[in-house]
Amino acid sequence: MVVTSDDVIEIASDSVDETRSIASAVASVTRPGDLIVLAGDLGAGKTAFVQGFGAAVGVADRITSPTFTLVHEYRGETLDVHHLDVYRLDGPGEVLDLALPELLDDDCVTIIEWGDLVASELPRSYLVVRIHMGDPISPDDRVLRFESVGEVWSDRLEQIKDLSSAAAVRSC
Repeated sequence: MVVTSDDVIEIASDSVDETRSIASAVASVTRPGDLIVLAGDLGAGKTAFVQGFGAAVGVADRITSPTFTLVHEYRGETLDVHHLDVYRLDGPGEVLDLALPELLDDDCVTIIEWGDLVASELPRSYLVVRIHMGDPISPDDRVLRFESVGEVWSDRLEQIKDLSSAAAVRSC
């Protein structure tokens, strides 16, 4: 199922593999220097999303959560990825310690888990992916809500929707 509006789409996923496949669709429209912010509860699938994204851009290394190291860098065949987890930071000001401006200035894609916690420190344009967990009866169900912040991602939301093989369109 896909729900769409001008700057938001929602895509349902019923498995980890489907979440990774949706991330692959996002990777296909991502450009060097892009920023993707992942939000969602513990266990929602943020790292699984990064794994699918990484596989799509040719990252050969095993992608794991950088919760304790804060930043992992991966070399891909088509794009390199900076993978951050800011869950353990005490506040938005600590983002400066991660050298985020420098990470965003190179030709890599930066993906920040828990990035909504530091939104005040982020640049003006990025993609937010909010992953909502399903009900207890279907624990693998997720809804991925894509929101464009700024202009950069607005035009690409439609492409993400079209590339997501898991979806049937429904107006909102």
